[in-house]
Amino acid sequence: MTSPGGRTPEDTAVDTDESVTEHGAHTEARTEHGALDEPTRAMSGDTVGAPGSTVVGPPLETDSSPHGGPHGGPHDGPDDGPAHAAATTDPDRTAWIPTVPGDGPPPGPGAHEASSGGGRRRPVLLGAAVVGLLAVLYVGDLLLSSTDVPRGVAVAGVEIGGMGKPEAEEALRSQLSGRTSEPVALQAGTASATVDPRAAGLELDVEGTIARAGEQPFNPWTRLTSLFGTRDVAPVTRVNAFALGQALDGVRPQLDRPVAEGTVRYEGLEPVAVPSVPGSVVDGATAGQAVVDHWLDPTPVALPVAETPVTVTPEGIQRAIDGFARPAVAGPLTVVGDAKNATVTTRAITSFVRFTPDGRGGLTPGIDEPAAIAAIEPQLRTTEAEPRDATLAFNGATAEVVPAVVGREIDWPRTFSGVVEALGRPDGEAPPVFTPPPTAPGAEPVAPPPATGRAINAVYTTTPPKVTTESLAALGPAEMIGEFTTRGFKPDSGQNIKRVAEIVNGQVIAPNSVFSLNEASSPRNEANGFVPAGIIDDGAPGRGVGGGVSQFATTLYNAGYFAGLRNVEHKEHSYYITRYPAGREATVFEGSIDLRLGNDGPTPIYIRTQWTPSSITVQLYGIKRFEVTSEPGPRTNQTPPGVRDLGGNPECKASQGSEGFTITDTRVLRNLQTGEVRREPRTVRYEPQPTVTCNGR
Repeated sequence: MTSPGGRTPEDTAVDTDESVTEHGAHTEARTEHGALDEPTRAMSGDTVGAPGSTVVGPPLETDSSPHGGPHGGPHDGPDDGPAHAAATTDPDRTAWIPTVPGDGPPPGPGAHEASSGGGRRRPVLLGAAVVGLLAVLYVGDLLLSSTDVPRGVAVAGVEIGGMGKPEAEEALRSQLSGRTSEPVALQAGTASATVDPRAAGLELDVEGTIARAGEQPFNPWTRLTSLFGTRDVAPVTRVNAFALGQALDGVRPQLDRPVAEGTVRYEGLEPVAVPSVPGSVVDGATAGQAVVDHWLDPTPVALPVAETPVTVTPEGIQRAIDGFARPAVAGPLTVVGDAKNATVTTRAITSFVRFTPDGRGGLTPGIDEPAAIAAIEPQLRTTEAEPRDATLAFNGATAEVVPAVVGREIDWPRTFSGVVEALGRPDGEAPPVFTPPPTAPGAEPVAPPPATGRAINAVYTTTPPKVTTESLAALGPAEMIGEFTTRGFKPDSGQNIKRVAEIVNGQVIAPNSVFSLNEASSPRNEANGFVPAGIIDDGAPGRGVGGGVSQFATTLYNAGYFAGLRNVEHKEHSYYITRYPAGREATVFEGSIDLRLGNDGPTPIYIRTQWTPSSITVQLYGIKRFEVTSEPGPRTNQTPPGVRDLGGNPECKASQGSEGFTITDTRVLRNLQTGEVRREPRTVRYEPQPTVTCNGR
């Protein structure tokens, strides 16, 4: 059946379905929000048409044809076919959409297509055209740059975006080659340092860096934004973690800033607060990664630091000023000594008052002992006495004991135990000078009464001598039991021989004890009076501090040899030296080669040395127990010297060599009490000393 508008029911059904589908959003809006209020209905044209109908779009226009109703509504009947068809196919007219089947007039043919297909399809087609154009541009850009480094990429300030990968690798190598070998600047707060990248185990991985830059991105937005900016890519670094850690540890002293705890200092006699300053330390857990990430940056590598808090507060500093610093300089300090007092001025007090953190936000007062001693000791020096060892006074073949002197010295730590308390007291009258009463020999002197006010007592202690009167008296009727002299040394060697003789002179070898030359004379350095002199270094003449001491060792060894002392340890020279008896000489080297002689007798042995510019003599005094003789054997296994050329060595000194040989020396000891004879053979091998030449001469 055909409708009055010339449309079949099937056509109407199809158009209606399409209208509902296309305009479903409007229908859903009305369903969700309910019926519009009256003003809205009027604006929407709901007053036009049959009740229960929904109008989408502008209201229908009034039809002026003779077939239209008073409001332009459609009419049934054959007369309104053409006119109605014309009206309903007008694209500016609005179709009817029945909300209830059969309710209201059916839409005219083409009404839906006119309203939705015309106004709505034009923007869609335009958008599709734009999208298509962009797609073409996108695909073209992707194809043209498929093998390149992504646009906008920069590595350590070197822009490589858009380059081919071989070109990018060459750019990185050429532009970063200088930075890979230059010192890497490090910054930790305000502190700075540098490390050698090679020593720190840092190496640029160019291929890995290009790989990190990534492939071409497929995201259109990313490709678009790369046209207007850069993307920094961190360089890939091959790193030796151990070497990097060692390098950073080496510069930690330059980068770490210790805490500066607050304190008090004096400006004149006025105490002034010094505020605390926090410290900072490099965060070792993350510093290495920061270097790896940024060592090629043109700016210093900023290392992470952790702040070290302070403990002393401003309030604590002020308490120290009010409670001690200001009272400490209220007047002078008196130190009561033996028969003499020392007066410490307020100016001198400011030179040794110190403060340390107490751990509770405040400061603990104290003193700098060396500075305090420097201010006081010169005034009390005459109240002290250095210890003096007992000695022997020689008169021809006999010797008398010169008694030792017990030292009396100020015990400064005990003296200063009450100084802080005394400085905190108000100024007052100084105590009188204390004169200790006489005491019996060897007895402790009487101490002064406790000091009061701003005064402290000097505390004395006795210092025993190293060689006591009793130890030398035990020698009994001392006589010389061993003596030996060597000659022939240069002035510089002679200075060292003289110095070691001064040190050893007067020393006593106690019964059943061992004397060590190294222990007695070390350290043999310039601070202890020794000088550079000639030595034999690997068969060639050389120089070293303490050269010549071996001649003293040989002299002492022979004196002990004839005194019957036990040979605990000694070593001969590698090459024979003609001024010494073959097989009966000794060398020493501090820290490794020593001369040690043992006293197995019941009485002590006293060492006496005598030096002249051309000789050194060692004499041993004690109770003679043995008669000693030496029996040298023949030289055997004689070997001629070779030649050793030192070329152009600037320190080369030509010297004549000597032959090598083997010899046995036998010491024969006869016990004076028992008559027993003991033989002690010792075999020595001397190597041939090469003839040294310089460039063959």
